[in-house]
Amino acid sequence: MTTNHTANHDEPQQQGPGDGRARDRRSVLGENLLTILTIIGVVGGTIFGLILKKSDHNWTQRDIMYIQYPGDLFLRMLKCLIVPLIVASITSAIGGLDLSLSKKIAFRSIIYYFTTTICAVILGIILVTVFQPGKGHKMDDKEEEKVSRDVLTADTLLDLVRNLFPPNIVQATMFQYRTHLEPPENVTAEMVPLTSFKIKGQWREGMNVLGLVMFSVVLGATIGKMRERGKPIQDFLVSLSEAMMIITRWVIWISPIGVFFLIAAKILEMESLAEVIGKLGKYFITVMFGLFVHGLGTIAIIFYIVVRKLPYGYILKMSQVLATAFGTGSSSATMPITINCLDNMGIDPRVTRFVVPVGATINMDGTALYEAVAALFIAQLRNKALTLGKIVAVSVTATAASIGAAGIPQAGLITMVMVLDTVGLPAEDVTIIIAVDWLLDRFRTTINVMCDALGTILVDHLSKGELSGTAQKLELGEPHELVELQQSKD
Repeated sequence: MTTNHTANHDEPQQQGPGDGRARDRRSVLGENLLTILTIIGVVGGTIFGLILKKSDHNWTQRDIMYIQYPGDLFLRMLKCLIVPLIVASITSAIGGLDLSLSKKIAFRSIIYYFTTTICAVILGIILVTVFQPGKGHKMDDKEEEKVSRDVLTADTLLDLVRNLFPPNIVQATMFQYRTHLEPPENVTAEMVPLTSFKIKGQWREGMNVLGLVMFSVVLGATIGKMRERGKPIQDFLVSLSEAMMIITRWVIWISPIGVFFLIAAKILEMESLAEVIGKLGKYFITVMFGLFVHGLGTIAIIFYIVVRKLPYGYILKMSQVLATAFGTGSSSATMPITINCLDNMGIDPRVTRFVVPVGATINMDGTALYEAVAALFIAQLRNKALTLGKIVAVSVTATAASIGAAGIPQAGLITMVMVLDTVGLPAEDVTIIIAVDWLLDRFRTTINVMCDALGTILVDHLSKGELSGTAQKLELGEPHELVELQQSKD
């Protein structure tokens, strides 16, 4: 009897269904803790700001600066991450594409991803220009004249190209070139046309993101071409990219605190809170409408033109993938489930294991659309007229920013700061959209993942000829990120 009693104590205790439900609740809470804390930061900052605003104290700019100080530190951390995150992510992503092994599949993937990303940016710019969610009071004639007489549109477009080729890559991390026009001596600006002005160049403080992206693309392509000789640099950049993603996660966990103080300070600065809330609702609807049009319209049209089938049947089969993307807000975390789902749908594993990781790294359609809309929305709120050249700069920067965005929740806030800096808007204005960003982040991640999956099906359809037959089989190497995921799963 004693032996049996002891044995019973040594046996593992059976867990009831209540224990399993408790574990599930803890798991759900852990996965959504950042989102919950962000919401608490938004709500808490709003309530705190309203309480301060309703008080009898006369809030000066210095008082507001003290309240905003923790949020400013958070923004400085975000800005500090931009250069290493963008350069390492883009260079390692492009350098990791071994084009010699699978040129056709690689180029098909890249062409598809860039096409859909550019379409998303253009759609976002069209929608925000048509709906104008941030449009306030009309500029008076004097302000319009001042904006229109700054530089010619041609000068802005030429500056855009100039900044793509910086003379000094270190300088590009701190300054960007801008054409400045000055009227001739002893002549007022109204007496002569702009074409008669003196052309002078000046270096404006702010990162030359376009030049850094161009350098990263060229360096990545060169590393891929060097093959084994470029492997040490590629390994270093992959490690740097992964290190920057870890630091990014740390910084994002500070975001609820930063958001709390930034929103409180912003509310104290606002003259009419109700007007801003109304415009934020229009912004939210504009982004959501754009995401659905792009996901179920633009991508569907591209898919049908190539595959000659509507994608909606495939989308229904991806319900688990889309639900995971929405729940986690992370395209990287969803990647193993995406690969498994596509394997079950009969997609060639060699294509799946090549295209999906690349898409999770460089394809961020929803993020590109959101950043284009957000930049122009904030410009409208500030009543800042953007020239054609500035809009083109938003397009290029939003596309580049989406490529460099880490596949983790709310990493778009970091690249959003970069886009604002490109068009000369203050970085702290990102706090205006933070209140709804946590929800929009879930939807745009879902669109990103859906585009990755449909792109894999499209590339598989185009590559049937190369993949059939033993003589033409392609030996596709798995990218570093996928190998790590597989190891963590094992």
